[in-house]
Amino acid sequence: MMQEPALTCAICEIRKDKRFCPAVHGRICPQCCGEQREVTLDCPSDCPYLLQAREHEKPRAADQLDPAGLFLEIEISDQFMYEKEHLLMGLTYALAKAARADRLMNDQDLIRALTVLTTSYERLVNSGLHYEQPLTNQSQRRVAAEVETMVKEYRAAEQEHVGYSMLKDSDVLKALVFLVRLAHGRSSGRPKSRALVEFLFAQFPEKESALLTPQEAGSRIILP
Repeated sequence: MMQEPALTCAICEIRKDKRFCPAVHGRICPQCCGEQREVTLDCPSDCPYLLQAREHEKPRAADQLDPAGLFLEIEISDQFMYEKEHLLMGLTYALAKAARADRLMNDQDLIRALTVLTTSYERLVNSGLHYEQPLTNQSQRRVAAEVETMVKEYRAAEQEHVGYSMLKDSDVLKALVFLVRLAHGRSSGRPKSRALVEFLFAQFPEKESALLTPQEAGSRIILP
């Protein structure tokens, strides 16, 4: 009786397959799963191996991040966090809204868009010059548009409730720096990582946020 040949990994075609990979719709070995997860593979958010890896994954060390990308020269105080809580919540919602509208968006798209926006506001605050760096793809442009829309809605809410807008460009800059640091902290840094995206979705569940009108979204940032 002939023995059936051992099946090999659909990626390396060398090692024995051990687990089903929904990204390739086939069986792969654990080593390829670990090495290619969110690097070359578009792992779905409900993949059990991805979820298991995230549970055991440690936050990236500071030396793994580019200090320049964290805008460390900009200080964010606890007082700012308290006073601008509604602004931070509104901008975080804007990121979640952008990601829900584009299912192909990943963490790197969000981080790139936030970094470009932060750099633009930093130049505006420091020199008064408004210069927008080009964003490389539609996903990043969508993020930037949602953030800018939320800033306008926040200022409009202030105007309606206190008669004038108190929000300074320097406040927006600090809020964006906070989001940039949050984004780097929540992402694994892998090219196709969506850990940050999933974190945003958890903060604003679809049943509560995905179908909100602009007016309803604005209600999240009404000043106390």
